Amino acid sequence: MTNDWTNELTEQLDWHWQHHVRPKLEGLTDDEYFWQPVADCWTVRPRTSENDPGTGDFTIDFSFPEPTPPPVTTIAWRLGHIIPGVLGMRSASHFGGPPVSYQDFPYAGTADEALKQLDDAYATWIAGVRSLDAEALARPCGPAEGPYAELSMAALVLHINREMIHHCAEILLLRDLYRNQ
Repeated sequence: MTNDWTNELTEQLDWHWQHHVRPKLEGLTDDEYFWQPVADCWTVRPRTSENDPGTGDFTIDFSFPEPTPPPVTTIAWRLGHIIPGVLGMRSASHFGGPPVSYQDFPYAGTADEALKQLDDAYATWIAGVRSLDAEALARPCGPAEGPYAELSMAALVLHINREMIHHCAEILLLRDLYRNQ
């Protein structure tokens, strides 16, 4: 029996996306998007300085190194991490997607805009993964992944699957908490 590793890897994430994540993001409001469940959350907020990360009217909170413990984050912040950092940069590096970084990303000022960005970033990523055959999955992912350059593309895909499942579960939990406050 021959395994179709491309299908196995894409279906792990896409099943979760199609059946859990995306349907449960429908109807996301701006109030939920920006809701801070505790004081001093990291979020996406209106730009106050040209030196803030991103382009456009909104920026994202961050510091490097990340504080210990890390701050609680809003749905806006989580999406502002997933879209450029988890999906966008990898799609740009490995599948010819548009270049993106935290410094030049146009952070969304509304839930609808963020969901459109998320849908576009997800579609680019999953199409790229679907284009990989067994040989491509076995090749090193390369210098775009820094110290992980020698790991296989399959290892990178599994990492992105983990990141997406993890962060999307956090977003859906925040929606549950918002609804039941």
